[in-house]
Amino acid sequence: IPLRLVGSEMCIRDRVKSFLETKLPDVQVEVDGEGCNFQLNLISDELAGLSPVKRQQQIYAHLNPWIADGSIHAVSMKFFSRADWAARS
Repeated sequence: IPLRLVGSEMCIRDRVKSFLETKLPDVQVEVDGEGCNFQLNLISDELAGLSPVKRQQQIYAHLNPWIADGSIHAVSMKFFSRADWAARS
């Protein structure tokens, strides 16, 4: 489902969050950004245990179609265990 068909930036962020949380049920996703540039905060004990390359590969595998069609231009990612995310608050 192309993201660019959604009118507002908030809807795009919501769709990215919802899509990733559906594909990766143990992951909490927080999305910041505007236009087609996003910062993803990914909270998951499972992902936190993987190497940085493996973590990014799992996320890009789901986002690649939207990157390829230009709906998403740039993505930066930060990964947190649930404990590390809770400690930030």
